Amino acid sequence: MKLTDIEENMQKTIDATQRSFNTIRTGRASTSLLDRVVVDYYGTETPLQALANITTPDATTIAIQPYDKGSMAQIEKAISMSDIGLTPNNNGTTIRLNIPPLTKERRKELVKVAGKLAEEGKVAIRNIRRDAIDSVKKQEKNSEISEDESRDLQEEIQKITNKFTQKIDQLLAAKEKDITTV
Repeated sequence: MKLTDIEENMQKTIDATQRSFNTIRTGRASTSLLDRVVVDYYGTETPLQALANITTPDATTIAIQPYDKGSMAQIEKAISMSDIGLTPNNNGTTIRLNIPPLTKERRKELVKVAGKLAEEGKVAIRNIRRDAIDSVKKQEKNSEISEDESRDLQEEIQKITNKFTQKIDQLLAAKEKDITTV
């Protein structure tokens, strides 16, 4: 396993953690809130983005215009059943989601959710590190590399791990600031 592969895998974990953070509500309307909403469209699980044009006309509203007006009820139901906690308002052509201001308690809950997502990202990075170090130890055991090379590689892998763990901490700090800013 090459160090560049390890860095690539860890960067993918950082990207996935960032996408997870984007789905957390911060009090401002964002189309990424609906990224995880899946609609049962004629018996097929379909992402909401594939069925409708989603816009944010202002800071507290998300507007959803379905391409197929017949799918309004399914879209409304999917939003209601999702974990985003918003009630859809249907005017016949557009579904509107009003983003209420976050309460202090809700902000604290969202910070905890962000912390949990960050910890999941760190666990994924540590798993990548563990696999890489196991690979290095196996190479050393099979006499493919020397003990010194093994130690140097393990130290380098740890440095890479620390760098990416720090990136997750920075993302978390930024997200917490975003959530707690009124």
